[in-house]
Amino acid sequence: ILALAAAIEMTVANKQYNKIIVTRSTPPLAEDHGFLPGTEEEKMDPWLGAITDNIEALHIQDESPQGSIEYVKSKANIQFKALNYIRGRSFQRSLILIDESQNLTPHQMKAIITRAGEGSKVICLGNLAQIDTPYLSPISSGLTYMTERFKGFRHSSSLRLNGIPRSLLAEYAEANL
Repeated sequence: ILALAAAIEMTVANKQYNKIIVTRSTPPLAEDHGFLPGTEEEKMDPWLGAITDNIEALHIQDESPQGSIEYVKSKANIQFKALNYIRGRSFQRSLILIDESQNLTPHQMKAIITRAGEGSKVICLGNLAQIDTPYLSPISSGLTYMTERFKGFRHSSSLRLNGIPRSLLAEYAEANL
């Protein structure tokens, strides 16, 4: 929620970016439901519910939270992009949010970050304790790879938040399940 709030602030209020591109790994937690009809954004909707949930949380006090979600998505020019269609793209003056990046391979991480064009910023979000990809570990995750490789790059930084801000229940489950 912090990254999304900052992204909206930098895009809408500060006008540092023209749009927010949101993408994420899409490994199913349970059985896959098969082909999804619709546009690229409609196909990504089930995977990017966390972003919509966070916009709603930021506007929970509004008279019409659902109207606020659509308004913010439009005003901040938030676009959901599938990893499968990102190759060859170049995002100029864009803030790129990579959600659930702990589930990406180093190759996938590179493929996304190298899409950042002039005046763009990339924010990778993830929790190495929540890897769902069976062949990845905290050591082999693209998030770890990227963090280590960018340590010497003066235009990057890394932030680690302690605790689970979602709820006490979520924090207990994280520690005990």
